[in-house]
Amino acid sequence: MAVAGVATIGAPAFAQAPPAVPTTSKVYRATVDKINDLVHTKLDVKFDYKKRYLYGKAWITLKPHQYPTDTLRLDAKGMDIKSISVIKAGRATPLKYVYEDSLQLNIKLDKVYRNNESYIVYIDYTSKPNELKAKGSAAISDAKGLYFINPDGTEKDKPTQIWTQGETESSSCWFPTIDKPNQKTTEEISMTVQSKYVTLSNGKLISQKKNADGTRTDTWQQLKPHSPYLFMMAVGDFKIYRDKWKTVPVDYYLEAKYAPYAKEIFGDTPEIIDFYSKILGVDYPWDKYAQIVCRDYVSGAMENTSATLHGEYVQATKRELLDAYFSQGQSTIAHELFHQWFGDYVTAESWSNLTVNESFADLSETLWAEHKYGQDAGDAHSYQDMRNYMGGRGNDKKDLVRFYYNDKEDVFDGVTYQKGGTILNMLRTYLGRETFYKGLNIYLKTNAFKNGEAHQLRLALEEASGKDLNWFFNQWYFGAGHPVVTIDYKWDAATKTQSIYLKQTQTGQIFTLPMFVDIYSGGKKTRHAYWMKDASDTISYKLDAKPELVNVDGDKKILWAKTDNKSLEEYVFQYFNAPLFLDRNEALTAAIANKNDKGAQRVLIAALKDKYFGLQQRAISALDPTNADIRATALPVLKQLAQSDANNLVKAAAIAALGKLKDQTNLPLFKTALGSQSLSVQGAAFVAMLPIAKDEATAALKTMDKESQEALQTPLIGLYLETGTSAEWPMIKSKISGDVQNALPFFRQLPGYLGRIDNATYVQEGVAILKNIGVQFKSQGAGPLVINLLTTLKAARATKNDNASVAAIDAAIKEIGN
Repeated sequence: MAVAGVATIGAPAFAQAPPAVPTTSKVYRATVDKINDLVHTKLDVKFDYKKRYLYGKAWITLKPHQYPTDTLRLDAKGMDIKSISVIKAGRATPLKYVYEDSLQLNIKLDKVYRNNESYIVYIDYTSKPNELKAKGSAAISDAKGLYFINPDGTEKDKPTQIWTQGETESSSCWFPTIDKPNQKTTEEISMTVQSKYVTLSNGKLISQKKNADGTRTDTWQQLKPHSPYLFMMAVGDFKIYRDKWKTVPVDYYLEAKYAPYAKEIFGDTPEIIDFYSKILGVDYPWDKYAQIVCRDYVSGAMENTSATLHGEYVQATKRELLDAYFSQGQSTIAHELFHQWFGDYVTAESWSNLTVNESFADLSETLWAEHKYGQDAGDAHSYQDMRNYMGGRGNDKKDLVRFYYNDKEDVFDGVTYQKGGTILNMLRTYLGRETFYKGLNIYLKTNAFKNGEAHQLRLALEEASGKDLNWFFNQWYFGAGHPVVTIDYKWDAATKTQSIYLKQTQTGQIFTLPMFVDIYSGGKKTRHAYWMKDASDTISYKLDAKPELVNVDGDKKILWAKTDNKSLEEYVFQYFNAPLFLDRNEALTAAIANKNDKGAQRVLIAALKDKYFGLQQRAISALDPTNADIRATALPVLKQLAQSDANNLVKAAAIAALGKLKDQTNLPLFKTALGSQSLSVQGAAFVAMLPIAKDEATAALKTMDKESQEALQTPLIGLYLETGTSAEWPMIKSKISGDVQNALPFFRQLPGYLGRIDNATYVQEGVAILKNIGVQFKSQGAGPLVINLLTTLKAARATKNDNASVAAIDAAIKEIGN
């Protein structure tokens, strides 16, 4: 699963205010005992749109796992149970059962069964998901399993859909099962729907039957076993784009509006399947691969076996995709696809071991970025993962494999995902790529269509490498935290000795850290292998002359918080001579902190043309084009980038930088850029024009197509929030009210605007918008941040004697805090 706004993908919107650290449970979360094993699940379902009910019939084939038993316990949440029977020779024999708390069925079987005997239990039931009180998480905002979207057709411009979400244990909200990840079952689902709708489920569509009442029954069959949480259904008015990988169908299900862009959105999928199949040595293991985009999805995306469900954010028009360079949507496509091996083909045996699903999916984003876009792109993505992990308060207190937690939903976090993915990338570097992939192949083949855990991963990698890896797994998988390391240097001219002093200062365990130390001297680089095993260590090298640079962790893959006390001169050398993204990023950070230094300015100017666009953007943002020391050198480069750089995001950043000058001579450049197909370039040009040619810019906006007009509303609202008055509030409100997502790009600017305008009614409308953000995204850490923003706003309104708004702000703060 990819988590919208958090997981796998970019910094969370509320990274400055991470959620509170949950209290660690003292209860050991053992893997659930297997008393009965699921073998096959056959479902026949119909939908009642008015009541939001599913009418279901289930035929569940089971057998005892090992020991004889005459009882069966099934998860079935919030259902009406009409009958339960055992089926033998086509005849149904009723069974006695107790429905405990409307959550579990405790069924008395007709006899004692042994593990060489299977039996079929038939259940006639009604699922009522909207009447079920289900707890979600930061990753999954709701847990009722089955979702009716606009079932009455009363919401304008929203399609009618049905879809399911099984992870973690919500499949049992719509069919009875043993809803645990260590169960595996084959499946057959027959869905009766209105003939105008398309259906999707796991496996193959084996039949479609037209019914006399205008409905149609579609039957989907999945004959390779998988876990119940990976079952899925989707129903709606979708357009299907047919693609393929070799002979495997690869299909994309989209609403009509985005159907023309299906190939642009999902078109890399066959190439990604091919890449993953090759590095893993295991061909894509399922009968088909489908991706569907649904409305109001409760998470980012979900890796249902052979049928991934995406939230709306993955959709984009052709023009929007011009600015998508491994965007959140694209990384999610890669993430969910890797789950088809790690998560679906081999499934974590318990939620404690969730990281053997999610860390690999997280790593896969880096692998695909590296393969498709180059080493810098992969390294930048991995670095962002590390930052996301470290930005989560309390993450350093959690084990990666977590046997103690309050709720299974708590395990879906930056430790399981981003820390796990970063650790795997470290392991790939330590073992070497060929050996690492060989180990993954052993893990997958050994545990195919079964369950796995961290120990089995370790054994597979040990078999591949011939190395003992207990030390690595003990500290990274079964321990918490990360190294916090200070690095100092000393050159002894008399003895021609370079000394390096390393010190781990974190609380808790001392980490063993294999690394390379690269020494740049006399025009060449020499690499030295080194293992840090103690809290403090000193290493020394005899050299012919003082080195220009000592680069500790030359591969730049260690997960650590590092204070590297190099001189600015050494960082300048590092930018121009060390090869990796992080080498250059570290040097750029030092240059930004010392902008008045001539060497730092050389780095900033050079970084404008860095080979990785992310560093170009960073350098452009850091430059002050009004600074006389660099203006003459920087301006020609910025103009060149603004006009002809191959990357639209770099173009847009350069235009934005030139816009800060408010120079009329740049107006022709901005006007040309205003005609770009790139929405980012257009937006930057529009903002740059507003201070120097507002009438011309707004007149041009009226002549543009609808897509440009909608896109340019964002920078226009941003400008109004910075400089506008009460007169602009009706337009601002029309764009940011309603769906709380509409306000997210602007919520940090909103208090400043509300603090200065003169209409108290408008202020209170804005306070309500901020309150809704704080409440809805409280689980993701928004609460404290929004409260701080409201507190600042309260002070501003108090100086205006706006008591009504102050009271509204106090009420909002109280509601967020509860």
